[in-house]
Amino acid sequence: MADDLTIQRLLRKMCEVEASDLHLKVGSPPVLRIAAVLHRIDMPPMDADETVRLLSPIIPDHLRAVLQDRGGIDFSHHENMTERFRCSIFHAGGSLHAAIRRVNPKVPDFEELNLPPIYRKMTEVTHEGLVIVCGVTGCGKSSTLAAMVGHINEHRSCNIITVEDPVEFLFRPNMSYISQREIGIDVPDFPIALRAAVRQDPDVLMIGEMRDRETMLAGIQAAETGHLVFVTLHTADTLQSFSRILEFFDTRDHAFIRSSLAVGLRAVMAQRLIPSVRPNIQRVPATEVLLNNTVVADRIRDAEDEDLPAIMAGSAEEGMHDFNTSLALLVEHDWADLKTAEQYSPNRDALRSKVRGISVKADLLVSKANK
Repeated sequence: MADDLTIQRLLRKMCEVEASDLHLKVGSPPVLRIAAVLHRIDMPPMDADETVRLLSPIIPDHLRAVLQDRGGIDFSHHENMTERFRCSIFHAGGSLHAAIRRVNPKVPDFEELNLPPIYRKMTEVTHEGLVIVCGVTGCGKSSTLAAMVGHINEHRSCNIITVEDPVEFLFRPNMSYISQREIGIDVPDFPIALRAAVRQDPDVLMIGEMRDRETMLAGIQAAETGHLVFVTLHTADTLQSFSRILEFFDTRDHAFIRSSLAVGLRAVMAQRLIPSVRPNIQRVPATEVLLNNTVVADRIRDAEDEDLPAIMAGSAEEGMHDFNTSLALLVEHDWADLKTAEQYSPNRDALRSKVRGISVKADLLVSKANK
């Protein structure tokens, strides 16, 4: 390895090529993850002394003993106050290794993510309550949550506190004041962070992921007490979200949780990323949105969740819609082809019917316009 190669040069290279991660391991050259693919830097493999030389400058003094005692440390590192990195340095095979993630400094907006207008509207008209963004791994939940919080930051004066594991996007205060807390670095776990958050005068609370009973309950209670709470949940669609939430609680508590959701829930917004046919756009979100109105609240409280899909499908004027409606619109507006949309549809026959209905309606409008 050239002696002039430093960790700062590697971090700058990460920014230049927009890499998400940097891996330093003995027996391998440095490796960058770019667009989910690992790329080796063209240089000889590193030995144990070289990884120590590279990593020592960024290891905080107060964590050096912890690294020796526990075998690994996690911390944040800043370069020129404009770039932030989440560092995990650890011993492996008797040598020092590292995984360094770049925190994205650019918060996406709704247009970049191709989200429907209801997402923007929710950030503008909602000032308290619980907003759940759900989907499977890799569906863009974190990006959507960042866009919603970012929009509030640009247009409203709020005190925003985020609790994340890890921090994915770096917010910079605009109209709002923002504190981002990372699990394992700034605070030990979600329950401790949330107990503290409600005493920190937040208007908006963003919880990276609801993953246990205490976090779930804290989020629901914060929403009930006048805070606007954004969370992600690992479920495939809106209906599964209710089942997932209830799984965290004993059966005897379900009526209480349902009552709390009926009052405090504002929206459940599910999404799936599907391949796009438009040039320069790899994937586009298909979405499903449930908004809490009087009818929805009654169904949630009375455990009549099976009625919710029909309510979503029949309430388009409010901004609600199901996955098939979203997929049909993506096909109509040439974001995706029908064959691809069918692969992601929960009901292919229903999707085909919707697409045919949209096509017939469009033909009628064109015919009237030509008369």
